[in-house]
Amino acid sequence: MAGNRYRILVKGIVQRGNRYLTVEKWYDDNIANPYQWEFIDGVAEFGESPDAAVVRIIKEQSSLVTTVGRILYTWTFMIGSECNLGLAYLCETDMDEDSVSLTEDSRAFKWIEADEFSEYIHNKRMLDDLERAELY
Repeated sequence: MAGNRYRILVKGIVQRGNRYLTVEKWYDDNIANPYQWEFIDGVAEFGESPDAAVVRIIKEQSSLVTTVGRILYTWTFMIGSECNLGLAYLCETDMDEDSVSLTEDSRAFKWIEADEFSEYIHNKRMLDDLERAELY
């Protein structure tokens, strides 16, 4: 059908040993806490495979070189006539935890264990997805 559009979003849940990289990112000036803890994410470029996109985005946003493990979960939502398809990847790095260098969109990072997800991540849907994926 003409007019149907898809956008592919990728989320990189970077694991090193038993810890996961979280970043504190700016979301919105109109909420009480405009910065929120999240995983690295971004949009695949047209024609780019989601696997390549997640590795590229993690490198761009954190300077970490990663390898793709597996897809943990997916999600979709509509914005107007555009369907957004999201893929959350478990990615691994063997780089030193202090090798992280953030872009200006993020103001801090922490390496946390899976049992700490709910202390930092306040998006209930994401926590439910992580639990279903048996990450914690």
